[in-house]
Amino acid sequence: MMAATPDMRASDGDRDKVAAALREHCAQGRLTMEEFNERLEQVYQGRTYGDLQKLTADLPDIDMHALPAAQPPDRRPQPSNAQKGIKAAWASWASAVAVTTVIWALTSFGDYFWPMWVAGPWGAILLVATIFGSDPHGRDRRR
Repeated sequence: MMAATPDMRASDGDRDKVAAALREHCAQGRLTMEEFNERLEQVYQGRTYGDLQKLTADLPDIDMHALPAAQPPDRRPQPSNAQKGIKAAWASWASAVAVTTVIWALTSFGDYFWPMWVAGPWGAILLVATIFGSDPHGRDRRR
């Protein structure tokens, strides 16, 4: 492979590497945003290695492999504490209704369905809290 000379054509990958180095220099405070934007524009207009070298000649070399890899941001919405609380309240409700229904089924199946007095009022309160935005402890979830 032939060594790059200043008048050799640069590739898109070469321009991207110089742009990444300029971003790092800007992040470290060696370039102002104005200088960074000017140089970045010149990077993508540059045609040769010489054009690109002029843009970083006054900056120290950066080992791009030593830099931490950029992590893509986590775009999934994170549940709030109130959302976690409402889920826990519904889980408690479901557990209590299941236990009382099993007790009813084992002791008096076919008689009056008394677990509805556990399920109904408590479930109604949770439903209202879920729909209108406050948790079951009376705190406002919209804060």
